[in-house]
Amino acid sequence: MKIVCNEKSQVLAARTASVSGLELLTTEFKKFPDGELYIKTGRTDDETVIIASITDSDSFIQTLLLTDACEGSEITLVIPYMGYARQDKKFSEGEPVSARAVAKALSEGVSRVCTVNIHEKAVLPLFKAPAKDSSLAPYIGEYIRTLGLEDPLILAPDAGAADFARDVAKGMSFDCDHLQKTRHSGTEVTMEPKELEAAGRCVVIVDDIISTGGTLVTAAGMLKQQGAQSVHAACVHGVFASGGFARLSAGKIASVVSSDTIESASSRITAAECIKNAILN
Repeated sequence: MKIVCNEKSQVLAARTASVSGLELLTTEFKKFPDGELYIKTGRTDDETVIIASITDSDSFIQTLLLTDACEGSEITLVIPYMGYARQDKKFSEGEPVSARAVAKALSEGVSRVCTVNIHEKAVLPLFKAPAKDSSLAPYIGEYIRTLGLEDPLILAPDAGAADFARDVAKGMSFDCDHLQKTRHSGTEVTMEPKELEAAGRCVVIVDDIISTGGTLVTAAGMLKQQGAQSVHAACVHGVFASGGFARLSAGKIASVVSSDTIESASSRITAAECIKNAILN
């Protein structure tokens, strides 16, 4: 079994190869003057693991080309971050089910698919191959423990992320809650933990994805007004669109951390061990 990767998952693929003892093949990436992409990878084995986050159109095409280049090998496709997964239904007439289109295309010729905290589990049956999702929640909990925060409070940004926050907290025996919005008027909305108080606590807001960071900045400001000692943010997928990371850094967020499912300077948590367990078990 050997590992190959697209251009957006080079660091994560190298880390996965290191913890698993598998060989990482060198792959050449080029773009022709007309915009067409080219890849060339080393000699694959009877089994090949493709590690490929889909963060943009180029990474999507590179992944399609990699699966074709690995023809004749039994392919496990690992998608640490899957763009388009949030469009899992038609929200209005004339829209595509983008998650379905991407899932079907990526899984052509693939034996199995592994994802990491895919935004909607309903996407998994859309792949043409058996697909399973793994969670980085325990690894985020372990990272939070290394911050040395005294009695941290783990908060989900809303009720929909409450299960993820509980999974982060339970291995470390941290307190856990989720933020609840209260609308006081047409323009005034407050956010505070549903059951626990933030006053005097080090708060860590956790979620699967941080996109623009706008809601987190607003929540952090309100939590500080409620007496929170500090507010931190941790996520699996750090998208940080539209200046999201700068927005968080300029706000009242003491620290921002993400995993290497999307590789950036904030990627202090690695998905390598999680992926190793998924592909070897």
